[in-house]
Amino acid sequence: MTTTTAPEKSTASIRWLASATSQTWLDQANAHPMEVLIDHAHCERKAAGAAVQMMFRYLCEPGLGEALSPLAREELEHFEQVLAVLQSKGRYLEPLPAPAYGGELARRIRKGEPERMLDSFLVSGLIEARSHERMALLAEHSSDPELRALYGNLLASEARHFGLYWTLAENRWPRDQIVSRLKELAELETWALTGELNRPEDVRMHSVGIVVPD
Repeated sequence: MTTTTAPEKSTASIRWLASATSQTWLDQANAHPMEVLIDHAHCERKAAGAAVQMMFRYLCEPGLGEALSPLAREELEHFEQVLAVLQSKGRYLEPLPAPAYGGELARRIRKGEPERMLDSFLVSGLIEARSHERMALLAEHSSDPELRALYGNLLASEARHFGLYWTLAENRWPRDQIVSRLKELAELETWALTGELNRPEDVRMHSVGIVVPD
């Protein structure tokens, strides 16, 4: 049975997102904190890689390297922080099957330029926004004080990251064009998170579990 309620939280909703995370996801994440933490380490590593990839793809784009290089470094710093917490709990980075989420969004990026650049910014921003929302929930509701502190400490920088991708887009396209495409991609992001896990232990930072909008 699909849960249609969202967990209570004191943090502000993320404007980029078209749906809220469900109580079911939060319950699963809190029941399997190490799986989520290991997956989160992989997410930080992938986020750094995505920023570097864009720097190489758009090597001569004015202002892009200056914005994305610090972001990539910060993502790697977060990766190291998560690894340190994992090690403190007697664990280390392990291979985990990834949810379809990232691949589904990547497939929605248009191939031609400049649309590809715009979509790359917006998809990266949506992923950062969802990460921010879910880390805020874990910072408030995790039963582990060390995990609450970790996720809470990462929130401000995650907010800057999705704001940075919005700024990169806003500096290059008219606002109405950005908002229109963002709405389309946010609806696809909701679709990518719709459904239920076959096994609760397969919960990940970006696994299914949202309140389906009316």
